[in-house]
Amino acid sequence: MKIHIKYMVSLRCKMVVKEELKKLGLHFIVVDLGEIEIMEDLTDSQHDALKAALLDSGLELMDDKRAVLIEKIKNVIVEMVHYTDDLPKINYSDYISEKLHYDYTYLSNLFSEVKGITIQQFIILHKIEQVKELMLYEELNLTEISYRLQYSSVAHLSNQFKKITGLTPSQFKLLKDRRRTPIEEI
Repeated sequence: MKIHIKYMVSLRCKMVVKEELKKLGLHFIVVDLGEIEIMEDLTDSQHDALKAALLDSGLELMDDKRAVLIEKIKNVIVEMVHYTDDLPKINYSDYISEKLHYDYTYLSNLFSEVKGITIQQFIILHKIEQVKELMLYEELNLTEISYRLQYSSVAHLSNQFKKITGLTPSQFKLLKDRRRTPIEEI
């Protein structure tokens, strides 16, 4: 049985879900970002218990098909930007369409209608958060970061960074608190 979970965007979320499934005596086959597959069918009491436990952890069960698809789009983007070393060499639109087996125009229209921003804007927000993270770790310089995130140039990355954050990358590095937005809040 497949179950879709909203706000499940990190490895820590996956650990929380696994723990809750174990507590309920449920056996999982797959625990992925936004989606789990369990061996059993859920009883009403198990469903309610899982729903309550997930809500306590800031996660939410989803039943609406449109909401599930939006969450899948978000999870593909989060995985693509934050959890792979190299972004796909094909257009993001082709990548998302292939991963979800839907026409990109349909996905794009649905996403914009529900979220109020385009998929491209959502990708940019996540790329900027990834830039912040990579700058905080100070393992890569800005040239290496721009290459890794497939910006056409350091100038392009810097311009986009300033447009989103109001700061240049250099100004951001000088900040003491270096504010980042949690992935689930984007």
